[in-house]
Amino acid sequence: MCDECCDNLADGSDIFIHMKGSSLHILRVGLAITFLWVGLLILKDPVGWGGYINDSFLTYFPVDIKMMMQTTAIFDLVVGLWLLLDYKLWVPASLAVIHLASVLLVSGINAITVRDIGLLSALLALLIECRGRDSNPHEL
Repeated sequence: MCDECCDNLADGSDIFIHMKGSSLHILRVGLAITFLWVGLLILKDPVGWGGYINDSFLTYFPVDIKMMMQTTAIFDLVVGLWLLLDYKLWVPASLAVIHLASVLLVSGINAITVRDIGLLSALLALLIECRGRDSNPHEL
């Protein structure tokens, strides 16, 4: 361990900042990969992914499933790329929170609801932690 690290450990001030920063980078990149991957999967089979939409939603809002899912895929890809850029993270995190909340509303409770709740929780954590970072995008 270097002397600087030992000095920081001695007063206990810096070790938690680095651990927190590393954790948030892992969270950000993991969420980015998830959004990119899902976006690509939806583009590959938009109608299949449209099957997760609750029929009662479609009764009130008749939409073209394929077009809606393709738009969702592009949105997911944009959010994923933006998260990778690590710039003004509150924007993609906010958009993703709204998106995941709407996914929970239109898909209802099913086998993947627990996954969406986990992703929503992770996005809320990222949103809360990235507040005020815009002045220095590489500081968590």
